[in-house]
Amino acid sequence: MSEQVRLTAWVHGYVQGVGFRWWMRSRALELGLTGYASNQPDGRVLVVAQGPRADCERLLELLRSGSTPGSVDKVVADLAESGEPMSGFRER
Repeated sequence: MSEQVRLTAWVHGYVQGVGFRWWMRSRALELGLTGYASNQPDGRVLVVAQGPRADCERLLELLRSGSTPGSVDKVVADLAESGEPMSGFRER
């Protein structure tokens, strides 16, 4: 079985009000990841996803691909040990 990790990514740019969280939820569910995408007061989106390392790395690649809704300027990300179990992937 592959290593389970938690991806925490702070997405900077024009990413609120453009369908970004919905898009992120769809990609995460396609990859079988759990977690959430949450708008932050400063205009960033916080993405927390948990699952196999390869799938979390693929999600990070998608975040940095230039193919997201809106416009991503920068992604600050960390991969760490998985935390408490989460179910589903939600937009917050």
